[in-house]
Amino acid sequence: MGVLSGNPKDEPLHYGEIFDLWSFSAKAKGCVSVYKAFQYHAGDEDLQELLADLVDQAQLEAKECDQILVRNDIAPSPYLPERPKAQLADIPVGARFTDPEICALIGADLAASITSCSQMIGKSIREDVAGLFGKYHNTKVAQGLKNLRLSKDKGWLVPPPLQIKVPELVQV
Repeated sequence: MGVLSGNPKDEPLHYGEIFDLWSFSAKAKGCVSVYKAFQYHAGDEDLQELLADLVDQAQLEAKECDQILVRNDIAPSPYLPERPKAQLADIPVGARFTDPEICALIGADLAASITSCSQMIGKSIREDVAGLFGKYHNTKVAQGLKNLRLSKDKGWLVPPPLQIKVPELVQV
């Protein structure tokens, strides 16, 4: 039996897994703070609901990554201070993020996170770590689809140039 056989949770983490777990946890903690701030800026109820789901998911990701790090004697990244509560009406219009801006920023963050999760799966040698990032990948795909549908339904999506007319094939 080798060092990488048996229960994956008893196997050592390699440096890439440690860095990825630590970085992903730090990013998740940052997302909790940012998404909570966006909740104060968002006026749309459906967007508020999506943001609440994103906060819950980010808190779960930070907790699960930190558990693996602590179990392997690695200090996790610190949590950010709790944001003070704010009311939408108290945020000056010129300083407020609009709902379409928030939705676009969520989409960009989820797209980057999906790519990160895929990379982490590919470099993991512990099945539990690869599986964890596979779970996060699938969750972020589902959240991205929900964000896309919301963006389309609310009329917030700014599409790139669309090819409406299919070009005719040139006969030679």
